[in-house]
Amino acid sequence: MSKVLRLVLGDQLSQSLSSLGDIDRNSDTVLMCEVMGEVTYVRHHKKKVAFILSAMRHFADTLCEEGISVDYVSLDDPENIGNFTGEVARAVTRHDAERLIVTAPGEFRVLEEMQNWETDFGIAVEIRQDDRFLCSPEMFKRWAAGRKQLRMDFFYREMRRHHDVLMVEGKPIGGKWNYDIENRERPDPSRQVPAPLQFLPDETSQTVLELVENYCADHFGELEEFGFAVTRKQALQVLDHFIVNRLPVFGTFQDAMIEGEPWMYHSHIGFYLNVGLLGPGEVITSVQNAYEMGIAPLNSVEGFIRQILGWREFVRGIYWLKMPGYASQNFLAADRPLPDFFWTGDTQMNCLRQSIGQTQKYAYAHHIQRLMVIGNFALLTGLAPKFVNEWYLIVYADAFEWVELPNVSGMVLFADGGYLASKPYAAGGAYINRMSNYCQNCRYRVAEKNGSDACPFNYLYWHFLIKNRDKLGNNARLGMIYRSLDRMSEEKQQTIMDDSRHFLNGLA
Repeated sequence: MSKVLRLVLGDQLSQSLSSLGDIDRNSDTVLMCEVMGEVTYVRHHKKKVAFILSAMRHFADTLCEEGISVDYVSLDDPENIGNFTGEVARAVTRHDAERLIVTAPGEFRVLEEMQNWETDFGIAVEIRQDDRFLCSPEMFKRWAAGRKQLRMDFFYREMRRHHDVLMVEGKPIGGKWNYDIENRERPDPSRQVPAPLQFLPDETSQTVLELVENYCADHFGELEEFGFAVTRKQALQVLDHFIVNRLPVFGTFQDAMIEGEPWMYHSHIGFYLNVGLLGPGEVITSVQNAYEMGIAPLNSVEGFIRQILGWREFVRGIYWLKMPGYASQNFLAADRPLPDFFWTGDTQMNCLRQSIGQTQKYAYAHHIQRLMVIGNFALLTGLAPKFVNEWYLIVYADAFEWVELPNVSGMVLFADGGYLASKPYAAGGAYINRMSNYCQNCRYRVAEKNGSDACPFNYLYWHFLIKNRDKLGNNARLGMIYRSLDRMSEEKQQTIMDDSRHFLNGLA
């Protein structure tokens, strides 16, 4: 009988993992390793590192309780080489392994490393498909074949049909595929936002927090108030808590932002989906059951399921379809470095101060803060995709390249020229004022269009359109906007350019 080593990565914390499906508890060994190379290839948020390491250690304990032999290498092991290849090589020697089985990683750079292992180690290496998703890369490739542009809405409909989600007799429940028109209500600061379900760190988490403070002292973010779920049981509790306390109004207020309310009505389960403590199928089933039981309305349920079954699967499909070239795309030739306040939150723009400040504290911000506040600023000011992608990958605890890169390059920055999104997600200050109360306590005045007191988003929006007209002018979805621009006087346009130039020079 051959000796089999099975590698489990930090975002593969699922007992249903394909690499564990046929494990022989009597002879096989599971290898899990904390390696400094993964902690520092970008300098991840302290809370992100602590969350993943604690979840890994708890998962290893679960496997051991089930009688599975686990070889666990900690970050502070004095013999730890610090990278996957080195640690797998050491484990192959330790266990005299003749075969290595691993589930395909979520990031292209790791897959490239794995594809050399058979030669490196001189043993058979089997890389199995990650079947925890609802659309395989092969299925997505078939769907995308022949399409010049990929649109999530059409993909989402196909996924609804394929998985029979919110369907009745082949048609969408309620007669519509999308209830987004009902999901754009202004924030209501008078409502009591439910507190998120968080957990006091146990002994394992406390050990990890001390380790991260020691090894990642100069990384972005704070470790205080660490409250992530780090076990599957806890992650399921977070899901249940969301369904009961937040899902009923999630749809209505999913785009809303309130000063001092970082969590709002969102689920906060992206962390747990992306490391494997929850599966997308079980999440969708639970939410659909909530609709059928009358716990939550259709607009909330459909809007949430669209994020999981539609958008999450869609961006993963694009990632594996277009990598590695997708990472270097820069359609708008944006080249500005990140302003320092991306790391400190020290800016007079209150919307950015709120969004970056809570990111620093919690390693979390919801999708509108990421897209229409921070992302909108990055787009309008021409921040380089390389730096923006690195920042998003660093600062959010749920960020892995397969989900971060298409969202940032495709949706936030339009760096792929419209392959993922039909138009840039650009907006002036009016949008942020409508969807938040941030503008009330801002040094700038959202009603002012130009001048030193004007909201910078107002003139930066038009500056962006003027600057990129050669590349965006023929976009059908921007036709009305460009016609509005053409009606502006030359003097007005010059004022926009002058205000923008002054602001952008100040960023440097």
